[in-house]
Amino acid sequence: MIAAQVGQFVEPHLRQTLAEARAVRSCRLEQSGSGTLRLHLQIELGFPAGGYSAALEALLAAHLAPLFAAHGAVPEIVLELRHKIASHAVQRGLTPLPGISNVVAVASGKGGVGKSTVAVNLALAWAAQGARVGLLDADIYGPSQPIMLGLQGQRPSTRDGKRLIPLSAHGVVAMSIGFLVDVEQPLVLRGPMVTSALNQLLSDTDWGDLDYLVVDLPPGTGDIQLTLSQRVPLSGAVIVTTPQDIALADARKGLRMFEKVNVPVLGIVENMALHVCSQCGHAEPVFGEGGGARMAAQYGVQLLGSLPLDGRIRAEADSGRPSVVADPASPRALAYLELARHAAGELSRRSRDRSAAFPKIVVEDT
Repeated sequence: MIAAQVGQFVEPHLRQTLAEARAVRSCRLEQSGSGTLRLHLQIELGFPAGGYSAALEALLAAHLAPLFAAHGAVPEIVLELRHKIASHAVQRGLTPLPGISNVVAVASGKGGVGKSTVAVNLALAWAAQGARVGLLDADIYGPSQPIMLGLQGQRPSTRDGKRLIPLSAHGVVAMSIGFLVDVEQPLVLRGPMVTSALNQLLSDTDWGDLDYLVVDLPPGTGDIQLTLSQRVPLSGAVIVTTPQDIALADARKGLRMFEKVNVPVLGIVENMALHVCSQCGHAEPVFGEGGGARMAAQYGVQLLGSLPLDGRIRAEADSGRPSVVADPASPRALAYLELARHAAGELSRRSRDRSAAFPKIVVEDT
């Protein structure tokens, strides 16, 4: 009875029951010599779960409380929480990158909505929660991740003269054109050359084994962005917008671009949703409100999170220590951590990559 009730719990990041997710590994009720009842649960989630154990214990206790109350005994819940991140399917005709379970694009229909800040904090949040994470700065014309990761001026090395070793910061490995060129010199490249440069950064980097590679795409929905989304094997995409109608109009174009190339959109991130004055505490939605939720409802995708307009987020990113690592217990960092769980939870519901389960068939003349 207890196991069945545990299985009926709807995990908020998965948006399905633990039974549907096949997440309950064991459920055991035992009584100590002193008479204390303990419910031992072992749960395995499909998204990074570091730091989530206490919150999930509280949610499960509230879910099971009516059942326990009916029998007059409320056991202590002892939760062993694990995670196992699977590789998910990519666009038809493309092959997943060796050693990389999932490539997730972070995109926006236009610049100036904080896409790169969201991308770096998403990557850092997944790493903080126990995942192996890489970050590819795909904005060839305006790379910003070297500054945000505190890696400006550093250069990647190579072991064999062929593949680059990515730089590392705050538990994340990263590659950017900004590591290879003078950041003060403008790159004058045509579309095909930009695509070629990105393919080299992606394929000529020794990423190692990763659960997630976050790709910070350049803003816009032109030929370059469409070509990249067709050629990079993506497990999913995250769309960043502000609540403003102008930004939402362009974000819709970005969402449709991914639909066109059969990349699942994991959800919408509404950035700069609410400004709280650092002096008086007055809260005001300076860019409007509810736009991200309306867009998510319109297209049947999830609103992954609403993030504040906070000067500290900008200052921390500019200093090379984004919010998730600069002040991990702050409300702004916790918002990114929750966003990361929702995005990874949504991805875990998607179709898995089954290519490794089938043998390669080779036809030879004999």
